[in-house]
Amino acid sequence: MATLPLRSERAAGEQFLSDAFQQQLARWNRARLAPAFPTADWQQRLADDLTMQRLEGAFLEDLRSEIAPLAAEAPADADDFVAWFGALEATGPGQHDRLHDWLAERASLDEVRWFLRQEAAGEAGFDDLVALTQLKLPDRAKLELARNYWDEMGRGDARGMHGPMLARLTRALKLSPEIETTCWESLALANAMTAMATNRRYAWHSVGALGVIELTAPARSALTAAALRRLGRSGGERRYFELHAHLDIRHAEAWLAEAIHPLVAEEPARARAIAEGALIRLACGARCYARYRSHFGI
Repeated sequence: MATLPLRSERAAGEQFLSDAFQQQLARWNRARLAPAFPTADWQQRLADDLTMQRLEGAFLEDLRSEIAPLAAEAPADADDFVAWFGALEATGPGQHDRLHDWLAERASLDEVRWFLRQEAAGEAGFDDLVALTQLKLPDRAKLELARNYWDEMGRGDARGMHGPMLARLTRALKLSPEIETTCWESLALANAMTAMATNRRYAWHSVGALGVIELTAPARSALTAAALRRLGRSGGERRYFELHAHLDIRHAEAWLAEAIHPLVAEEPARARAIAEGALIRLACGARCYARYRSHFGI
């Protein structure tokens, strides 16, 4: 595997916020997470993986340093922290960006298709991220993530699985998302989410990042569904976004009560890591919305 030269962590901003690095990281994530067979060159692949893991770690540390001042405001008391976390829906980076109202009210079908192509290509797979994050978590939080995962899996019905539901929408709109045609901001969001879920040193960060998705998705999903409805798309095509506009409200409430609150109550030091994960996810989303607005000339 060809890799970018490893630079010092302090050169991170210029190095990581680019098409070249984010595409490389996305291709590596796709390859390493795919089911595979043993190969004769496994030792070389491990060496390549180590180089990429160091780069991935430096990328995530750069994101942590970016949001550190905001994360420092998070309280360590469980009740206070849940209130702080819930307020991110209104006050967090990128929240209620005017992009989504514009999509709902004015965007053409081609513009919505471009937006959804970026979003689909940057989708890291919420179900898989939950499954990776729940490893060895305390029982109460683990059970909540299990309930969330079961919903993501359509509660045992393939027709209700959320990932394939989104895939059906991309096929209906003929989106053909590809890494090479996706802006680096969208790839960076997916790469950051994958990094937090696959590295156990960021397990609490991943809990925060996934929780803030549940908290903030309903408003965005409702506006995307409104755009598709205005453009005459069918109920089946709108189903993924209409479902998340309602279901994730309940998911967010349960995630706060059954995962985040008991985790912080048990160990207050987790609050800072959970806060950082949430803010990393929101900051990456804010970059996406700014890039999308620039593309559309908003």
